[in-house]
Amino acid sequence: MKNSWEPEWPFPLPRTHTGVLLGNGTLGISLWGGQNVLRLTVGRNDFWDHRGGKPWVEGMSYPQIRRLLEKQDEEGLRNLFERGEYREGEPEEPTILPIGRWEAHFPDDLVWDRAVLLLQEGTLRVDGHWRGTAVRGTLRVSMKTPELFIEFDHHTPRGQWREVPSATLLGAKWEKRSLAQPVTWKAEKARGWVQSRPKDPPLGVALAESPEGQMVGVTALIAETEKSVREKSLERVRQLVAEGPQDRQRLVEDNLAWWKAFWERTPDLEMPHKELQFLYRYGMFKFGAMTNPSAAPAGLQGPWIEDFQFPPWSSDYHFNINIQLCYMPAYRGNHGEHLLPLFRLIESWLPKLRENARIFVGIDDGVMLPHAVDDRGTCMGGFWTGSIDHGCTAWVADMMYQYYLYSDDQEFLAKVAYPFLHGSFRVYEEMLEIGPDGKWGLPVSVSPEYRASAMNAWGKNASFQLACIHRLLENLKNASVVLGKSFPVKWSEIASALPKACLVGPEGKKEIGLWEGTPLEESHRHPSHLMGLFPFNVIDGDAPEWQKIDQRSINRWIEKGMGLWSGWCIPLAAILHARRGNAEMAELLLEIWQKVFTNEGHGTLHDYTFPGFTMIGAPPRDEGLEQPPERMQMDAGMGVTAALMEFFVHRVGKRYKLFGGIPHSWETTSFKSIALEGGFYLSGEKKSGRIRKITVRATRRGKILLESPWSSGPLVFLYGQRVKKSEKYLLHRTSHKAPDGILEITLGAGEEITLCPVERSVRDSYDSV
Repeated sequence: MKNSWEPEWPFPLPRTHTGVLLGNGTLGISLWGGQNVLRLTVGRNDFWDHRGGKPWVEGMSYPQIRRLLEKQDEEGLRNLFERGEYREGEPEEPTILPIGRWEAHFPDDLVWDRAVLLLQEGTLRVDGHWRGTAVRGTLRVSMKTPELFIEFDHHTPRGQWREVPSATLLGAKWEKRSLAQPVTWKAEKARGWVQSRPKDPPLGVALAESPEGQMVGVTALIAETEKSVREKSLERVRQLVAEGPQDRQRLVEDNLAWWKAFWERTPDLEMPHKELQFLYRYGMFKFGAMTNPSAAPAGLQGPWIEDFQFPPWSSDYHFNINIQLCYMPAYRGNHGEHLLPLFRLIESWLPKLRENARIFVGIDDGVMLPHAVDDRGTCMGGFWTGSIDHGCTAWVADMMYQYYLYSDDQEFLAKVAYPFLHGSFRVYEEMLEIGPDGKWGLPVSVSPEYRASAMNAWGKNASFQLACIHRLLENLKNASVVLGKSFPVKWSEIASALPKACLVGPEGKKEIGLWEGTPLEESHRHPSHLMGLFPFNVIDGDAPEWQKIDQRSINRWIEKGMGLWSGWCIPLAAILHARRGNAEMAELLLEIWQKVFTNEGHGTLHDYTFPGFTMIGAPPRDEGLEQPPERMQMDAGMGVTAALMEFFVHRVGKRYKLFGGIPHSWETTSFKSIALEGGFYLSGEKKSGRIRKITVRATRRGKILLESPWSSGPLVFLYGQRVKKSEKYLLHRTSHKAPDGILEITLGAGEEITLCPVERSVRDSYDSV
């Protein structure tokens, strides 16, 4: 990459998921093509066909499920969770629908050479040549409305545009779902189509050109009737190309302002590794483009729904890890407001989630969120382990609480986060039992996707669920203090008498298992049993009582290998290694991910791009079939983006480690304004192999614990500045004691301190200041 702020894609880009991405959260555009043809795949992340699914019904209770599992009654269990016979044409589950694409065919002797994405402006440029003359087009997606505006320079000859609805590309698969064929239409300098849905409002897709063809407007609108959506979409695209220079400049300025504000809030990481530098900046760009706070919340693919197939897994909301990865950059990346559309959507499901909890454990004050749902909270169904995986609910509750820790929004804590935390734990409370030894435990529990939905895909005290419970209890206890609420004695007893992980193996060789009697037996894509370490941070792997257990657990995980991993596994693995100080392995994993799980256009894939690394996505061994079409998801790419911030700063227990995941070969590197819980922001600089300074800035009063990044022992010499009301003064003349290598720093709102190592030989010069 010549400039990581202006990455280039050389044409040809031969497939939808090799395209360069633009988006505003709701509307997604993928630009691809080659030679004299440009293709624009249009997607919307709210264009659902809501038919199908499996709502919770009476009988799907925890006691009943437990009985069926203990009796090994597979037929009875599947009858509960799997739908019966389907009528012809009736879909099994909801899905986002693909829309289609636009194709522009230019003269045969025109060649498009490359696409250039101007990250700081949110603008995509295409460069080419025609008869010895350079030609150029500029594409901008409005950050306010589902519209794309394209402007070609006056050297570019007019292209011939044609529509390609997804119904045409899917053929019999479209008809099998009982979807109507689109109605295409043409008007002067405009064309488009209307796609109806069986039980939802129709979509109108339209394109209009200016008389000379230099300006093109595209929109994809949803309206109540086919007539109204056609009229509105046609009217809007005609307005786009008819608007005067001042109107078009307003669109440019609005977009520039949106992206300027976005990048000003975003931590700046400077890395010598050019490929990882690109992944971070393009990753943060895609995060902004898929989680716009004024748009619909992102599912598995964000708004970039392919045109040639129904999206894998319906591009739904998977809450056992995938959506959490999609939104992970919001926290360290300082974009908490991008979480709010997701939280508002989940709030809208509360009646269903409370009904689920009532059916499951018989309480009225619980909430229960299945692992995969559509945008109305309807369970996709059929996967019993996912349906009863209450860790999904707990993880979402923790996302909400983490948002409070970063934002200090106490109204959100009181009205949204605390009730969800409370409702999540109440379900666990009903599931927990106290044993003869006085220990609390979960008699029936699952670990995400381990053994799929087999009858042995469960056990007592799954480590994932135990970590979720402890994270809920700690969050509830802290929130209760802030809100002045009581914390029940029983909950304190559970917190002290419930193990933080399920340990397996003989004495002296204990390690973290999946559940009782089950160590990690195979390569598995979900490191769920290790999530007490990260992201839930309820186990401090550096603590004496956990060090050897942690090491043995990681060793087994490494031994089982990566042969059954998917793309989104890799960033989590990189974070786990970075937290252990194994920075070179963390770096290597991200390099592997880029090589194996991204295509030639940097599309982020669930499956491999070539065989040999993993069997995930491989055809059945005995059928000799070809690998299925690309399955793109945003979770892995967003996880990589978040992982790079974790390389620089991560939390272990109550303290933060700095530069812990940075390889030794990165002799010069820096980070600016990584956000932390409590309203703190950290910056740091490493030059010529030495960490030169750390800056801590506070937006509200608080205390932060830093593990000293200098290895000179417990006494670390520092100098610094407090900045308050623009006044600067020396804070430390000589040194700052760091017992056990921990720096305890208390700052007021608006204060800042810079920490630097000071050589003993020059200490006296600071004493004399």
